[in-house]
Amino acid sequence: MKINKTDMVLKVYNNMGHKPVDENKNRIGKDKIEFSKSAREYQFAINKLKETPEMRMEKVNKLKEEIKSGNYKVEGKKIVEKIYENVNFDKRI
Repeated sequence: MKINKTDMVLKVYNNMGHKPVDENKNRIGKDKIEFSKSAREYQFAINKLKETPEMRMEKVNKLKEEIKSGNYKVEGKKIVEKIYENVNFDKRI
């Protein structure tokens, strides 16, 4: 097969223009990942939740016995302290 007027084809090809190759394109770099602030806060909350025990049965049984016998006394100061601890924890999340 014979192609005529190859000079015309080359002229069109040259007029198309070409972009120089990006030298940085072939460099291999390390991948980097960044988590959003809300993702980091969520992870913090999940880790704190995992640290807390499911249920301390020895403490539950002790409290049940104290309530049944009438010896359980509520200390308001301790309740307020625990509520305040939870308020501070909620601010960080």
